[in-house]
Amino acid sequence: MPEILVDNLTHTFGKGEPGALTVLDKINLTFESGSFNSIIGTSGCGKSTLLKMMAGLFTPSDGQMTLDGEVIEGTDRRRGMVFQQDAVFPWMTVAKNISYGPRLRGASKAEQSEIEAKWTEMVGLRGFEDRWPRELSGGMRKRVDIGRVYANDPDVLLMDEPFGALDAQTKERMQSDLLTTWQKSKKTVVFVTHDIEEAIFLSDKIIVLSSRPGRVHHIEEVSLPRPRNDEMRLTEEFLAIKRRLWGMLDH
Repeated sequence: MPEILVDNLTHTFGKGEPGALTVLDKINLTFESGSFNSIIGTSGCGKSTLLKMMAGLFTPSDGQMTLDGEVIEGTDRRRGMVFQQDAVFPWMTVAKNISYGPRLRGASKAEQSEIEAKWTEMVGLRGFEDRWPRELSGGMRKRVDIGRVYANDPDVLLMDEPFGALDAQTKERMQSDLLTTWQKSKKTVVFVTHDIEEAIFLSDKIIVLSSRPGRVHHIEEVSLPRPRNDEMRLTEEFLAIKRRLWGMLDH
């Protein structure tokens, strides 16, 4: 069964009112269990809106989304969200940020310690467990965000341009580390980005949305072998995909 099914979804802000704005139109998509999917498109095409609907942050005006056959309504721990801006709690250490969700659910201190040790290691923050967010770089704070979401053990990881504010070198390192973590956990990932190379490097499938109102213009199945490395970005197959997708972004 597909992890997430988007069924004839349309969203109009202010539907039925003067000045109503349709941002998504008749979207039909399937995101299969354990797959890594990216959504690209020009600014304003509805990428982030679509992702926030998957998170249950608001409801489409028409159509629906389902997770394992159940209509998505509101937020729950099966769907974890990572935003572009880091959302770490400045009054908590790295370790306590990561174990925040399990702690709220009543995890014992031993369970919390185990979760903190596992996910600080998995996201490359071993040795920084007792550091405060103000002592971390932007990339390290983003690692905290990702570790905290993973520590909640969601079925689906939703990421809205999480590396958009990072410098190029840090961004590429974060992409590689994210793939390493994903390959170990095999969560379903839906990743919004403006960066075509990032989408190709990470994804099994890339959805190209047209300009507003966003419609599914193209779905690219990325056949590049895994595991992936930085040298792959220079291959002719990679560059051919990039050229093909680049030509679609003005539609």
